[in-house]
Amino acid sequence: MHLYQDPAKRDKMKPEAVWEVEGGLKLSALDVYEASTARSEFYRAMSKLFATYDFLLLPSAQVFPFDASLHWPKSIHEVAMDTYHRWMEVVVPASLSALPVINVPVGFSRDRLPMGMQVIGKNHADFSVLQIGYAYEQATHNRRLPQLVEGAKQ
Repeated sequence: MHLYQDPAKRDKMKPEAVWEVEGGLKLSALDVYEASTARSEFYRAMSKLFATYDFLLLPSAQVFPFDASLHWPKSIHEVAMDTYHRWMEVVVPASLSALPVINVPVGFSRDRLPMGMQVIGKNHADFSVLQIGYAYEQATHNRRLPQLVEGAKQ
């Protein structure tokens, strides 16, 4: 907040960060309460899911890495992203519910760009999530990574 309040520092902030701060400043106590209630309902829904399943596996992103000069993808497969959140909303379940999650590499695109997979566990299953991540790593450690830099050792 203090960075936003200083005009010289605010000018150096990414437009998305300024947008977030300004949106937060418009929230009332009732807005925050309602958001907290919705988050609690989402947590309960996720808890019900884990009554049946031990882990939830999701991609780590909806797109492969993109050029650093691009703030965020404005569309994915010709579907417009109305905010910068949309291109990465697949991480919302773990983030919103505060459940333990680990990201593991799963492979590469045809252009040799990496992709990962989230392993999400139920509340307080942090160690189990780490064990699954480790087991996955052990099972896949022999896969060769593509040569990302010409002449790089593998």
